[in-house]
Amino acid sequence: MSTCATVSRDLDEPISGTAATARTWLLLEQPGPWGAKALTSSHLDPALGRALEAATQDTGVRVALIRRPGRHADFGTPRTRQVYAAHTTPGNVWLHSATTTAPERLLDLDFAALGSGDHRTFGAALQGRPHTGDPLALVCTNGKRDRCCALLGRPLAAELAGSGVEGVWEVTHLGGHRFSPTVLVLPHGYAYGRVEAHAVKEILHGVQEGRIVVEGCRGSSAWERPGQAAELAVRTAAGENAAGALSVVRTDGAAPRWEVTVAHADGRHWRVIVAQGASLPPRPESCGTSVLGAPARMDVVAVRELAAALAS
Repeated sequence: MSTCATVSRDLDEPISGTAATARTWLLLEQPGPWGAKALTSSHLDPALGRALEAATQDTGVRVALIRRPGRHADFGTPRTRQVYAAHTTPGNVWLHSATTTAPERLLDLDFAALGSGDHRTFGAALQGRPHTGDPLALVCTNGKRDRCCALLGRPLAAELAGSGVEGVWEVTHLGGHRFSPTVLVLPHGYAYGRVEAHAVKEILHGVQEGRIVVEGCRGSSAWERPGQAAELAVRTAAGENAAGALSVVRTDGAAPRWEVTVAHADGRHWRVIVAQGASLPPRPESCGTSVLGAPARMDVVAVRELAAALAS
């Protein structure tokens, strides 16, 4: 039986505009097994998981669990856990880190402030500080969510870690398991699908040089799905790969058609028409269901650079 990732790849389903949306990512180390809803079905206290879900709702913060690549034997509760927070909006991109022996301290965070890009609450609650190491490569490996994430994600994470790539973690859920293996790169928040180890290494090398690799990119989590597709289209049209060069400054319309305005840091603007379509023929969108569906896709219809008078 074909997996959802195999079917998606064979049908050449487009991946632009399919990234999870989060202005800010909050990552908590949680070794051991993960269930389908990892915040409440892992060795993390489920009451804490539920409280984090409630506290971050509508704040722009997305919480995920991470663990080191490798075997995930049940060794009980870790004494010290790694914590990261990353904000992905251009002009205020940052990645901070901390360690904690009391994960309940995460509830002391001001999530509204964190979601708006204010890192001070992270430092105050967890004694966090700017992360000065390599960018993070988060590989989705939660097989309880979808088996493709385990079958394809875990070998990728192991290969990257085994070849000495720093900053590699397994992560609970990035959405779009049919694009496995999926990777989120922080701090800029660009997600990738159907990636191989050599591509991830190039993506991370690019981030270290301040550039974004567009090939295989699903979009930036800073934007909603139409904005993700629009920003990638402008990068391609303008030949722009600088990490912080583009921002989605306006989105007009509603499904199935939007007009997205993308701005460059140098003052240029583009108007991008994005239409929502259906990926055909119908197919299961996950290995966990036999129900046939037609996943929504973001199709860029037109990209037009605006004159300075129109942009203002």
